[in-house]
Amino acid sequence: MTEATLTSSRRSAGEITPKLNYRVAMPQPENHLFEVELHIQDYSLPLLDLKLPVWTPGSYLVREYAKHLQDFSVSAGEKPLNWRKIAKNHWQIATTEPEITIRYRIFAHELSVRTNHLDATHGYFNGAALFLRILEYDKQPVNVTIIPPHPDWHVTTPLPEVAEQKNTFVAADFDTLVDSPFEIGKQQIYRFAALGKAHELAIWGGKSNIEPEKAIADIEKIIAVEAEMFGGLPYDRYLFLLHLSAQGNGGLEHKYSCSLNYPRFGFRAKDKYDRFMQLVAHEFFHLWNVKRIRPKALEVFDYDNENYTPSLWFSEGTTSYYDLLIPLRAGIYDAKAFLQNLGKEITRYMTTPGRLVQPVSESSLDAWIKLYRPDPNSGNSQISYYLKGEMVSLLLDLLIRERTKNQRSLDDVMLKMWQQFGQEEIGFTPQQLQTVIESVAGIELADFFAQYIDGVEELPFNQYLKPFGLELGGDFEDEPVPHLGIKTSAENGREIVKFVEIGTPAQIAGIDAGDELLAIDGIKVNSGQLSERIKDYKPHDSIQVTVFHQEYLRNYTLTLSSPRPNRYQVKPVKNPTELQQQNFANYLGCEFSTIED
Repeated sequence: MTEATLTSSRRSAGEITPKLNYRVAMPQPENHLFEVELHIQDYSLPLLDLKLPVWTPGSYLVREYAKHLQDFSVSAGEKPLNWRKIAKNHWQIATTEPEITIRYRIFAHELSVRTNHLDATHGYFNGAALFLRILEYDKQPVNVTIIPPHPDWHVTTPLPEVAEQKNTFVAADFDTLVDSPFEIGKQQIYRFAALGKAHELAIWGGKSNIEPEKAIADIEKIIAVEAEMFGGLPYDRYLFLLHLSAQGNGGLEHKYSCSLNYPRFGFRAKDKYDRFMQLVAHEFFHLWNVKRIRPKALEVFDYDNENYTPSLWFSEGTTSYYDLLIPLRAGIYDAKAFLQNLGKEITRYMTTPGRLVQPVSESSLDAWIKLYRPDPNSGNSQISYYLKGEMVSLLLDLLIRERTKNQRSLDDVMLKMWQQFGQEEIGFTPQQLQTVIESVAGIELADFFAQYIDGVEELPFNQYLKPFGLELGGDFEDEPVPHLGIKTSAENGREIVKFVEIGTPAQIAGIDAGDELLAIDGIKVNSGQLSERIKDYKPHDSIQVTVFHQEYLRNYTLTLSSPRPNRYQVKPVKNPTELQQQNFANYLGCEFSTIED
């Protein structure tokens, strides 16, 4: 019997709708434990099934949130009730009591946008990682009351507050509860209006070099640009929640908010500030693309299992392409900076051997087992659907613009997807997505999809760039270095091999990830010296590399190969035609001369 059938048969036994109320306390935040109570009134079914999600929408990995749950108990008033755990995230209670209270604690000591964090300075949680789901009533409204540990702590969440009930909020259903993060503490709140809608920027993390007024002014520009693309904002209130941390860099989209994690001193340098604005642009773009324009497989979330779709290249990769474009259109950086940033992304792509092994549609399906779980062979065998999706989106945008003489672009694809699928939140299939893109481009794209989305043919960047007066070239950040084929990292004064590229001299010789690099030609290699040492050799020179391999001393003799580009740049072509200059101006919104040296 399926979960849906089970739910239907049980609900026919009783028609009373229960009232669901959560209470979340943190009396000793230093112990990192949220204390959760679920109070159920008017429950009338013979069995109560509760499940904790194993993943959260927007982060495609089974994270096993139940591993952090402890001290589970059930009572009716003062009377303890029996319960049993029947799966890793599934608790079951047999009772006829009309009022039931479930209590448990959640350990919260991971500061990321997709988990929970509680310490002496604040509490933060995601619904999927904290709240149990009642299978029969996950479409019912849920009240959540927060009990802060100190009187000067306050609560920030996109959920509306219940009138005359301080720190009590209501979610329309379990999906909404999962989609609404909570921040409890002394976070700074900056309220501002954009396009007539209420917005908040909430910042936690203590000292930093962010200038909130400047950031808000640029966020307003991003909001305006993206809203113009889709014809307005699909909300009345939106929350930007920013965590300042030591080295964090990530975001998670929600329907009426986003969580951002960024280095606390990453706002003064222009390139770092621009990356933050790209992060904002990315997560804000998601409120359309993926939160409302969703693949069919994500139309209804299965919180207990993987939700497979081959379309994350569009949901995430196309969003990554726009997070480069949006700051340009918003005037946060200019066309030169855009092309520099694009070059960095292409460099990441072109220096990943796995791009020629794994199709991006397969990368999307494999998100659950690969992207968030890299291993020493990941670079050789896989490609990020974020990264290749971004590259494919670039080509599609340029293709559409050239074929339609700049009358249409990828923007029109996004708008059409919004109108056909997003506004009503009707999930799209891969074929429907392809059909929309073809309708905007005005041509069949079966070969394009077969080669570049479902296949692994090399992307012909210059074929698509040249009509816009641009070309891609590979070169070297410094001087050419003979190719060895390894990447190393300093760990406690040791130089550890982190990656060995397949087919390179190092791999053929037998060097492995995890080996400790000791010497080249008998002379010690100190931390960070590898590249400098290899510059002393020429291609086809033989060298001896000494490593510790699983505690054994090993000497490998290998022959260096020719240098490979380690940087790719998108540059203006020489002597552009009038058409190329016109196409460029239509694409990036400025004159071609602005990028010429």
